[in-house]
Amino acid sequence: MAIPTEPIGSIPRPSYLLDAFARDAGPDELEELVIKATAETIARFAETGSTVITDGEQGKPSFVTYPLAGFDKLDPDGAVIPFADGHTRRLPQLTGGPFRYTGHANTYLQKALAHTHLAIKQPVIAPSALSLIYPAGGIEGYSRDEFVADLANECEADIRSCLDGGAASVQLDFTEGRLAIKLDSSKEVLHQFVALNNLVLDRFPPTERQRIGVHTCPGGDQDSTHSLDVDYAELLPDLFSLNVGRFYLQLASEPDHRRVLELIKACTRPDQTIFIGVIDPIDPRVETPEEVRDRVLEAAEYIPPDRLGTCDDCGFSPFADDRSTSRDTAFAKIAARVEGTRMAAEILGV
Repeated sequence: MAIPTEPIGSIPRPSYLLDAFARDAGPDELEELVIKATAETIARFAETGSTVITDGEQGKPSFVTYPLAGFDKLDPDGAVIPFADGHTRRLPQLTGGPFRYTGHANTYLQKALAHTHLAIKQPVIAPSALSLIYPAGGIEGYSRDEFVADLANECEADIRSCLDGGAASVQLDFTEGRLAIKLDSSKEVLHQFVALNNLVLDRFPPTERQRIGVHTCPGGDQDSTHSLDVDYAELLPDLFSLNVGRFYLQLASEPDHRRVLELIKACTRPDQTIFIGVIDPIDPRVETPEEVRDRVLEAAEYIPPDRLGTCDDCGFSPFADDRSTSRDTAFAKIAARVEGTRMAAEILGV
């Protein structure tokens, strides 16, 4: 397929794994179930015709907090992320330093590689998201500058271990982009986020940055979002200043596709590949391949086909307690994405 198509990350977990997370199963039992779920997820990815997959993030407690599991310098009552339907997610708050990752994305990557020869994209959390765990009032004896230095080192190591460990590419999850604007209309927080992410990205040579991408969306949890009401135009110019070669952009759930595509056309550089979202994981209706085809053809009017890819708007189940979407629905949507992208590529002759 000349137009690449990729998932974003998470796939709904099977009920036996969701139940194990809910009852806080022991580490040995949980590990066994995660391995089983990962193998099943990869097999179902293959059935869709996907050539690039993820492990479905089956073993992650969440796409944000996997580096924090077991870290003993955290207070659970940190920043609260409100969603449009009224539910919230709460981040932990750091209580002391030095900050260190206790979980690494390469661990999930190696489990996935044991089950497939397909190319695997490994999602990692962006340092900007984890920067939210540092308290506004500071920490005595551990300054914010010290924390940022530790955070940058840890995130660099997380990315590098995946690139060296066999990942076809690495995707930074940057779902807090539009949320930053919602929290601070001056965009100072957004600019801090972009600068922090680039601090890490600039440590990689240009050839490696072509294998690194950034995903952005307005959140996608339990069929709700946290910042869809923020104008995409406020984010995109800053987003494309991130020093990566790939951008995975939520688009299917946007009310005006052409307006966003015009913005993308105006902001992107020739060395950037743009993966546009053609599947809305929050919508329970399964898109048809023909709908996907038409969305790709529409995007090709604005983005040259040799720089165009497709993806889902967001992960399907970014938190380990999310039961809002079934596995069957997720894989039916993925199959439609794969087939619709193939159909569009055939029409475009690429």
